[in-house]
Amino acid sequence: MTEKSKFFSKRYKWLFWMIPLAVIYLWSIIGLSFSGIQASAGEVSQSIIYGLFHPDWAYVYDGSGEDLLSLIVQTLAIAFLGTFVSGILSIPFAFWAARGPIHKTLYWRSSSGKFVLVFIRTFPELVLAIMFIKAVGPGSFAGVLAVSIHSIGMLGKLFSEAIENMDLGVEEALVSAGGNKFDVLCLATLPTVMPEFMSFTLYRFEIAVRSASILGMVGAGGIGTPLLFAIQTRSWSRVGIILFGIIIMVTAIDWLSGVLRKKLV
Repeated sequence: MTEKSKFFSKRYKWLFWMIPLAVIYLWSIIGLSFSGIQASAGEVSQSIIYGLFHPDWAYVYDGSGEDLLSLIVQTLAIAFLGTFVSGILSIPFAFWAARGPIHKTLYWRSSSGKFVLVFIRTFPELVLAIMFIKAVGPGSFAGVLAVSIHSIGMLGKLFSEAIENMDLGVEEALVSAGGNKFDVLCLATLPTVMPEFMSFTLYRFEIAVRSASILGMVGAGGIGTPLLFAIQTRSWSRVGIILFGIIIMVTAIDWLSGVLRKKLV
């Protein structure tokens, strides 16, 4: 290859990536079927905007247990308990899926672990919630189970990558000093990866809060149930105060989680 051809290939290499991306993008647009805007769209939009700027403040707390504050606390409880359970159960899955030294047995072990985690992540939380509602009945327990199972797939993947990328110097030093496998696990591996485990768990909790906010739409508890009822009954003032509460909840959790993650990592 001449110097001129090398220069050409380096300078215009991006074209070989842009052309297939452009084809995929064009195919996606052509595949969409635009059904048009309904005649009542303007009126509905005005009602929604009016409700957002005139929220139903009386719904914030009325002591019934079905008010905004009580259901937000329930939503946080679903997200916290689901993340807490999955954070513990994900650790053995992470060691199962983590790649170790190149060895045939270890390769198949890690590959099978990664396959299981991919299989778990295949099911969206809403689908899991519907399945668990059929098994345990509607309510918060189904929401906790849905968040827990789905989070295992995600946290297990992140935890396994943290184990694969960890510094092995501490383990090697401990083995050289005569430590056994249990000593290596308790005194080297877990202390090294635990800050990353905690950081990933906090990040997953942020996502779980958002997910728990909509699981109620299928009957899995939380703030999603009254939000769905308010939309169906066109009670836009109620919709406005619920959305306002969700925004405050998610923003506060994001800020607090970010502060804690900076201290951990």
